[in-house]
Amino acid sequence: MLTTADFTRSRKLIITVAITGGQHGKEANPNLPEQPDEQAQDAYDCYNAGASICHLHVRDKQGEPTADLNVYREAVYKIKAKCPILVQIGNAGATVTDEKGNRSCSPFEDRMKLFDIEPKPDLITINAGTFHINDIFFPNPYEFNTRFAKKANESKIPMECETYDIGHVANILRLADAGFLRKPLHFSLVLGSTGGIPARHEDLLRLVSDLPEGSFWQVIGIGKAHLPITIAGMCMGGNIRTGMEDTVYYRKGEKVRNNAQLVERIVKIARELGREIATVEDAKAYWEIGD
Repeated sequence: MLTTADFTRSRKLIITVAITGGQHGKEANPNLPEQPDEQAQDAYDCYNAGASICHLHVRDKQGEPTADLNVYREAVYKIKAKCPILVQIGNAGATVTDEKGNRSCSPFEDRMKLFDIEPKPDLITINAGTFHINDIFFPNPYEFNTRFAKKANESKIPMECETYDIGHVANILRLADAGFLRKPLHFSLVLGSTGGIPARHEDLLRLVSDLPEGSFWQVIGIGKAHLPITIAGMCMGGNIRTGMEDTVYYRKGEKVRNNAQLVERIVKIARELGREIATVEDAKAYWEIGD
């Protein structure tokens, strides 16, 4: 059962911005930042608009998704040189296509190499289960997740648990019960992806009701569901993610100018709802990140 504490609006709102993503590119929106200099400027603008975390995927010189550590290093270095926003690396790495045209995320060993990024990222995600997302095969078996979580713990990088369906919460609890994830758990509740849970309000309520007591969570709404489910999550006391990984439109028929435009909209709505915006220092305290 949800308690009134679950619906509190007094907690400061942490805004994560997913500036690029690992699937669509400039063909979806020419304003999507792909190269490290673009990403650093975009992260800086989002920081000034109110975001405290930047969720990062990178692209090669041709704008294709890549897991190249040299590109990650350049992007993370340039973002950190420009502003203090926390940098979070997405666990999937990049979308790759085999000789038969099948698409999947990066191989397991490439994903394990994300821990070799320097400067070290502040946060990293772990994905809760195996599924297809937008026809891309996304393998996240228990054995790999135990290895990934163990390496994150050794590297002292906090993990955010991305869940795309009801059973994924149970998968995360299994990892926690085995000692691979430290409580309180931090969940990203992703709704509206093809292949994942729909973005209905009742689905968000169900996901939140399954979270263990004391957990933290943010909502991620994909595509046309982005704004409605984001606002619902804000009203329920959760944190939120926005950005051009999740939506390339500001409203129907109008493409986003930049990621900062999306952050500015969230800040405006949050203030109308009485949610104070978290600073980077607030986010560090929330994640227990030391200087």
